[in-house]
Amino acid sequence: MSVNRYSVITGTGSYLPEKRVPNSDFLGFEFYESNGTPIDKDNGYIIDKFKEITTIEERRYVTDDLVTSDIASFAAESAVKNAGIDAETLDYIIVAHNFGDVKAGTNRTDMVPALASRVKHKLKIKNPDCVAYDLPFGCPGWLQGIIQADYFIKSGDASRIMVIGAETISRVIDLHDRDSMIYADGAGATILEARESETPVGILAHKTRSDTYRYAEMLTMGCSYNVTPQNEADLYLKMNGRRLYQYALETVPLSIKACLDKAGVAIEKVSKVLIHQANGKMDDAIIARLYKLYGKDEVPEGVMPMIISWIGNSSVATVPTLLDLILRGSMENQQINSGDIVVFASVGAGMNINAAVYQY
Repeated sequence: MSVNRYSVITGTGSYLPEKRVPNSDFLGFEFYESNGTPIDKDNGYIIDKFKEITTIEERRYVTDDLVTSDIASFAAESAVKNAGIDAETLDYIIVAHNFGDVKAGTNRTDMVPALASRVKHKLKIKNPDCVAYDLPFGCPGWLQGIIQADYFIKSGDASRIMVIGAETISRVIDLHDRDSMIYADGAGATILEARESETPVGILAHKTRSDTYRYAEMLTMGCSYNVTPQNEADLYLKMNGRRLYQYALETVPLSIKACLDKAGVAIEKVSKVLIHQANGKMDDAIIARLYKLYGKDEVPEGVMPMIISWIGNSSVATVPTLLDLILRGSMENQQINSGDIVVFASVGAGMNINAAVYQY
């Protein structure tokens, strides 16, 4: 048999912010409609409906002393230790994010130098051949970084790459927009290394699509729903939730199936689907429709582990954080074993969708 070069995961790490924010913390907020009028319902009702739709009960926010590059470096240190490698031997550091470093008390982004450069600096890596760059790609950014890393490794350009997804979305949300309750902060990091093998292992296939013609403006930056002279120039993250839900439901299952078909993997062989967690009910609908594409009415129990109820939507950090928690045995009744096939999938601003099939 011929020997091929594959990209395998050798280490993971994550950082969960210490600050827990339960839904009850939003009871004293003033929520407005997009047209600037106050929502004519009490906050208890708004929060109950929010939980019913998203399954989110609490989320994590960073403390005021931290920014995105800080928590990215925490996750990176954990991944390096988990992989048992010397960080100086990394060929690339890819950091996926959307807003850069945003300091407490402001929503201004800071991306110069790149967050990857800041992480490399915080890790005290001296090797100039370790190339550090950022990847803004919406919520699918971490997985797109994994896909790019796979290309580097399979081309022979690199042997060891770290991909990080980190975000502090709590700094760019409009506190007068009920959709803001979805978002959270966090960081996850993954080490990919080259492995020569006669049998398939690691990343078997991946698929990416960008639907910008019709859907580019489903996640944008806009003014607060409660515009005042003090904040009229500020921009906050805005979402067209209903259209995004329908778009994801129509396209994500098809993209995952296309990726599985590309890899030549049957749905029955899939042990886990680790999907970006933006909305619990939406993910339930996506996984059900995926199995429907294969003529199956039942989704295997435990195939889609969920953490959104207590972590929230931390954008690029959700999937690598989920992976790290499972591999470290931090999720009850969830494990990944040798030989398991895992599907990674994400959808987010752009609109972008990606998926990858991975063999452990």
